[in-house]
Amino acid sequence: MTDRAAGETGGAARKAAGGAKGPEELRDQIEHTRHQLGDTVAELMERADVKGRAVARAADLRDKAGAMTVQLRSSAAQAGHAVQDRATRAGHVVQDRATQAGHLVQDRATQAGHVVQDRASRAGHTVHDKATHAGHTVEHGVPRPVRTVVQSGLRHPRPVLVVGAAAGALIAAGMLRRRRTGHR
Repeated sequence: MTDRAAGETGGAARKAAGGAKGPEELRDQIEHTRHQLGDTVAELMERADVKGRAVARAADLRDKAGAMTVQLRSSAAQAGHAVQDRATRAGHVVQDRATQAGHLVQDRATQAGHVVQDRASRAGHTVHDKATHAGHTVEHGVPRPVRTVVQSGLRHPRPVLVVGAAAGALIAAGMLRRRRTGHR
């Protein structure tokens, strides 16, 4: 029993013994004293209940650990979002730079393609002219089966031009490759 509870109980008893003015007031004083005594007993039992206090403390610690877990997960999620945002921005920068570089390479390739096309066209015409001249020269001095092939080439010059253009393109590509690597 605590000092306070003992003092209140003793004070109530003195008041009940000497100061009650009637049976109704005495009953009220007794009822009040019973409540105080019940509260005091409950408080003493609570203090004596070591196991109950340990269980309550464990529950409190468990709640705090749960709250800490939630807080850590939230912090980790925020950090993850921040890293994801940075990675996205870096990806966009890289993508923009790659796009610019791609356009530059495409422009240079287009220019080189035009140069190659012009050279291949000229080479094709040269090959065609030489082939025509050689065809006329050879036509009169070759056996009949070869002459038939040459005449066919003269009647249908497009395949001869395509082969000549392809040969010119290969030659021009080889020249460009050697120029890029420093070989002349």
